[in-house]
Amino acid sequence: MKSTHPLAALSLAAFLLGAGMPAAAGDGHDHGDAAPAAAGTALPRFAAVSETFELVGVLDGKQVTLYLDRFADNAPVRGAKIELEIAGAKFSAQAHGDDAYEVVLKEAPKPGVLPITATVTAGAEVDLLAGELDLHEAPHADEAVHEHSWKEYAGWAVGGLAALAVLVLGGRRLMAARQPQTGGAA
Repeated sequence: MKSTHPLAALSLAAFLLGAGMPAAAGDGHDHGDAAPAAAGTALPRFAAVSETFELVGVLDGKQVTLYLDRFADNAPVRGAKIELEIAGAKFSAQAHGDDAYEVVLKEAPKPGVLPITATVTAGAEVDLLAGELDLHEAPHADEAVHEHSWKEYAGWAVGGLAALAVLVLGGRRLMAARQPQTGGAA
């Protein structure tokens, strides 16, 4: 008496394989549980810190946006005068909105590590801050990023099911060969 059927074994294998794979919602069918992925690359930054001030600079091409805060309470410093020296070239920062300052460079810096020195004057306080800007070459746009499609996952699932079917059928033949033959003429 045989208790396993090939169709039942394949159905069970398909169920187990399907239960182990995460479900993917189509466009407009997700529930917003996943956090949004960051798109693009982050802009290069540098930080310079002293006992009085924290200065963060963000480079976007030739434009450097500076954010100056007090070290003690992280409160923005408004109305300060910032003299910035980047790799030996000196610049004077201009106020940009309420909480930021801006410097426009003559040309975009080349890749490498650039020393940065900032002289900050805020009221009666004068401080010298130092940091480094580490620039790397931009990734090449012609290099494709490999993304997994549903067809790739489907191919792996079909291959897994085929391998499982071969194992089940091979196991059945092995079990059938081990069973003693009964009956016969006396």
